Amino acid sequence: MNGIIGRKIGMTSIFDNKGRNVACTVVQAGPCTVTQVKTEDTDGYNSMQLGFDDAKEKRTTKAMMGHFNNAKSTPKRKIVEFRNFDLVEKQLGDIVALEEVLQDGDIVNAVGTTKGKGFQGVVKRHGFKGVNDATHGQHNRQRAPGSIGAASYPAKVFKGMRMAGRMGGSRVKVKNLEVLKVFPDQNIVLLKGAVPGHKGSYVIIEK
Repeated sequence: MNGIIGRKIGMTSIFDNKGRNVACTVVQAGPCTVTQVKTEDTDGYNSMQLGFDDAKEKRTTKAMMGHFNNAKSTPKRKIVEFRNFDLVEKQLGDIVALEEVLQDGDIVNAVGTTKGKGFQGVVKRHGFKGVNDATHGQHNRQRAPGSIGAASYPAKVFKGMRMAGRMGGSRVKVKNLEVLKVFPDQNIVLLKGAVPGHKGSYVIIEK
């Protein structure tokens, strides 16, 4: 599985070849440095570890500094391992460029961490309609969850009941996004649709 690490810049829209206005996400992807190469002989499987975004040495542990020095690389903020990477000719310290992994028209998966929303109620978290469509046993409380259980039997609230709680801040994979345009000179790629995460967050693009 090929892939590359990037940073979400924001969203925009472009016109496709049929004149339709298509929403897309702008991602600065790469260049990434090969920080580790795993083989079946040494680790039991084949993979390639990539590093992205330079970090300060004083904010990097000594163990990780030894890891990066072994690859003759500067410290990186984000490292991701991709199994069965196709670019087998790459060695420690080599650079993986955007155009080596992605081309216009490719179908990819995007992995990111969603925006944290904190503790939210059932209307925002689960889409309950509230008092206008008084569901779940509601009477006169506009955004309350309403009834959540039965009577003396089963005398408990079942696991998985949709209730208020922490929302967002989770790892999410969005599948089958189309690569609309690749700008190799600027390390920019346009992905059709939305990608999880806030502006500036890291995005893993899997091909």
